[in-house]
Amino acid sequence: MTTQYWVVGGEYTDTAFETLITGSERLVGPFESRANAMRKWREMATETRSNCHARYTIVGD
Repeated sequence: MTTQYWVVGGEYTDTAFETLITGSERLVGPFESRANAMRKWREMATETRSNCHARYTIVGD
C-alpha cells in the first residue's frame, strides 16, 4: 500500500496551538510523496507567515 500525505492546520486561538478557530481548518491532499506535500506546506506557510496563530503540518497514513 502506498503512503499518502496531507497538509493540515489552520488558524489557532493562541500560540499554544491547541484549539483551531472554527472555519479556518484546512486539509489539502492527498499527495503521493512527502516531497509534494512539503512543497504545498511551504506554500501555505509562506502565505500565512505574518500570522503567528497559523500553523500547518504534514501527516501521512
